[in-house]
Amino acid sequence: MAEETTQHRIGAVSALSGVPVPTLRVWESRYAAFVPRKTAGQHRLYSDDDVLRATLLRQLTEAGHAISTLARLDAAQLGARLQAQRGSQWQRAATGQGPRPVSMAVVGLPLATRVQSARFLDALPGVALRVTETLAELSDAPAPGLREPPDLLLARVGSLHLTTHTAVRRLVAQYRVPHTIVLYSFGQERVVEAMKAEGLIVRREPLADTELAELVRALLLVDTRAPTRAADAGALIPPRRYSDQTLARVAAIPSTVLCECPRHVAELISQLASFEQYSQDCLSNSTEDARLHAQLSAISGSARALFEQALEMVAAHEGIALD
Repeated sequence: MAEETTQHRIGAVSALSGVPVPTLRVWESRYAAFVPRKTAGQHRLYSDDDVLRATLLRQLTEAGHAISTLARLDAAQLGARLQAQRGSQWQRAATGQGPRPVSMAVVGLPLATRVQSARFLDALPGVALRVTETLAELSDAPAPGLREPPDLLLARVGSLHLTTHTAVRRLVAQYRVPHTIVLYSFGQERVVEAMKAEGLIVRREPLADTELAELVRALLLVDTRAPTRAADAGALIPPRRYSDQTLARVAAIPSTVLCECPRHVAELISQLASFEQYSQDCLSNSTEDARLHAQLSAISGSARALFEQALEMVAAHEGIALD
């Protein structure tokens, strides 16, 4: 069942989108940019889609576009124009001449508004973020496929249960999404643990924009201590390649190597993966806490990926099947 769309007063729309209330009134009355629902007391109520459109309109008008040419466009059309506006930055990033390019598919209109906000983007220096797809909910994934497989899937759901888990798993598998972050309000503990065991990052709301940005940074090889150079941005940290069951099986296989390399490497990977997950789950009381946990997660994830490569070398030498 689709979640009921939240209704916002104009002050909330202003706070969420960064557009002053007087500007919103002008855009509505002069350009018909919004058609809010009115209560019996004649109070205007705006939808999540209105908040997202206001955010996109602000960014486009700040970039020099005229509101008169944008007011009647829907969120998808505004998003396409914004991505075209950022096209040159994206091209420079893709060729190593700028920040690390990261493509993101977002589930949930309020969440799409958050990741388009200046506060969120400012918390990701050195990253050229491109939202390739915005879905109102998981069931809105188009049957033929997303426009392109994203580097990151960011989803916001109200209730996290088995059906939600299945929908997320299907989306991740179908488009081979390397990394997924799921935010939820209520959820079954066994479902949360199962999703974490699959390598998904699952966090309960409320979560500050800065902490959400640090979670994204934790998936990037980015130095958070200094302004990021193009060479620092690196690539997305690869997700786990081997489950705990596979690592336990490899560690138990008798080795022909005198120093028992397969067992030691498998155990190291398991420990690093556990600490990586622990760092992601740690509670943060401040922005500094969130940044520290992101750094610890990124460092342990990078080390885990390197040891996974080492495991493949050892397995090839020993004739061990890792699949």
